[in-house]
Amino acid sequence: MKPLFDSFWRAVAYCMHPRVIALSFLPLILMVVLSFGLGYFFWESAVASVTAGLQSFELLQAFLSWLDRLGMGGLRAVFGPLLVLVLATPVMVLLCLLLVAVFMTPAMVELVAQRRFAGLARKHGGSMLVSVLWSVGSSLLAIVVLVISMPLWLIPPLVLIVPPLIWGWLTYRVFAFDALAAHASADERKRILRERRGPLLLMGVASGYLGAAPSLLWASGAMFIALAPLLVPLAMWIYTLVFAFASLWFAHYTLSCLQALREEEPFVDMSEQDTATPALPEPAIDRLAQPPALPGLGERP
Repeated sequence: MKPLFDSFWRAVAYCMHPRVIALSFLPLILMVVLSFGLGYFFWESAVASVTAGLQSFELLQAFLSWLDRLGMGGLRAVFGPLLVLVLATPVMVLLCLLLVAVFMTPAMVELVAQRRFAGLARKHGGSMLVSVLWSVGSSLLAIVVLVISMPLWLIPPLVLIVPPLIWGWLTYRVFAFDALAAHASADERKRILRERRGPLLLMGVASGYLGAAPSLLWASGAMFIALAPLLVPLAMWIYTLVFAFASLWFAHYTLSCLQALREEEPFVDMSEQDTATPALPEPAIDRLAQPPALPGLGERP
């Protein structure tokens, strides 16, 4: 557990680095432009569609009628926008994770490598194309699991367990792969991901719970719906920082595991070994260089 906590505190310290803070604004800018563009064209129609759909649920209408009798009928207008934000949050988190993985993780892994693992050889076991395909494939699988598990979210304890587990699995899959892509060979990466699966999944789940913190803003009531134009960029920046921290955490941990692996079992590149005939010892070379003596040559009869 010591490498796990050591990597954690190093990642916290690296989050204060000016380069990390500067890089965190690039995904934020892209997310803000995309969010406000989609909101400008689709917000009203999405809220109207969700509100119309909610009217078909008798149980929800009975609950809203009960709120009307309590003098809290104003909350009826909040349910539509609030549900749209809740449904949009997983999409925002997923896009933010992918943007951090593409635009920030390579730079932060390089920062960690230069400052702490400068002598670690680079085997380039994963290319950028493979990394993107890995991230997209893992994300699609996570979306499928999220959709299937949505009925479980209605059970109060499980809503605090199931989504962070799914986000944790996705975070572990994406950031662990990207952290090892440049330095580890394919065999080394597979071995580390297999042998360190427990700590890596624990790191991903912890990052998933940290990433769920901005979602609490939408659960705070109508005031935050009115302040959504200000709170949405703030929430996305928090998401970006959380995933940047997770990327640094995985970089420190996986590169330290790779270094320990190579110190225990030095890596041998079989392709660089000489496959020619082994060299003979020097005495054997000397004997081969001299012609064999013929029997009776130079002797008197």
